[in-house]
Amino acid sequence: MPSVCDQNMAVSDGLTVRPKGDAAWNLEIDQATPAEWRTMLDLFDDANIYQTWSYGEIRWGKKNLSHLVLKRNDEIVGMAQLRIIRPTRLNFGMAYLRWGPVCHRRGSELDSGVVVAMARALHQEYVCKRRLLLQILPNAFVGSTRGELFQSAFSDFTQESAASSNLYRTFVLDLTPSIAQLRKNLDAKWRNKLTQSEKKQLKVIAGNGIEEYRTFCGMYQQMWKRKAFETTVDVEEFGRIQESLPETHRMRVLICEQSGVPVAGIVVSAMGDSAIYLLGATSDEGLNAKGAYLLQWKMIQWLKDNGFRSYDLGGIDPQRNPGVFSFKRGLSGSDASQLTPLVGCNNVVSNTVVRASLVASRAVRKFKAMV
Repeated sequence: MPSVCDQNMAVSDGLTVRPKGDAAWNLEIDQATPAEWRTMLDLFDDANIYQTWSYGEIRWGKKNLSHLVLKRNDEIVGMAQLRIIRPTRLNFGMAYLRWGPVCHRRGSELDSGVVVAMARALHQEYVCKRRLLLQILPNAFVGSTRGELFQSAFSDFTQESAASSNLYRTFVLDLTPSIAQLRKNLDAKWRNKLTQSEKKQLKVIAGNGIEEYRTFCGMYQQMWKRKAFETTVDVEEFGRIQESLPETHRMRVLICEQSGVPVAGIVVSAMGDSAIYLLGATSDEGLNAKGAYLLQWKMIQWLKDNGFRSYDLGGIDPQRNPGVFSFKRGLSGSDASQLTPLVGCNNVVSNTVVRASLVASRAVRKFKAMV
């Protein structure tokens, strides 16, 4: 990739970066406090759990985080939380941005100028200044207006080819139709099973506290022992994240009970104008209760009532997990694939070492899935 380190940005000091010819832009690096970061996230429609301070600190460690804030005319217009990996004290390593940058201000259209400025700022700070390999997993889907804008703005980055190891495919449900229309749009068999579950006198408990999450974990562990499936999800880690998140950012947990016994549960993160289905579980006692249908419908109703515009139903794999694929397809969302990672690097050592490490880690995961 051609170097753009000296073309787009000029460093005025160690903390502030300004695009050349435009003094209205300011870039602040690692100045925000956790409380300030939480407040700033609420300014954006594309805020998500992966960009919360709690997720980064618990998942990656506080010392391994970097926080970038972009301002235009002193207004906050973009944010990015990155994981920094430096295996030695030598000047090489990796910066990883998951589901970012966050740059769609509430109540306005996504500004292409802001996205371009964020792309340049990220490249200047982490590729040019820190000499890292920068990998960005953008919160944008192929073929969408946002996806096309990101691909254009990050054109100086290399986009990885799609592969099973880096492709996130999901169904995205548009929540803007009426609740009656959303129910009508359900697959006929899915809708029939929902009706059956509604007749079973199941009780749904909703909350975002630790008690509800612990109840969910109990069912999840039962399901994991029953199915013995391969997973990279650490439900206990998500529990610690839940405890750390501020009240308004906590994951919403729905528990379905039958005769006072928990039989199914789901965990969903709802921030900005969208929601992400993260976890689901059915207990041994709940295999015939059809509670998962009722819970998903109750969640859709809650999201609709609270003004959310879309619902990402979580990863799908029709070959390896056809049952989950069929269940999620029944909600009649749009089949969507996230943009594959965008990569920028001008440091030969960072490029060589990091790419070799990524290949090795993917090989290990593939081997574990086979045994």
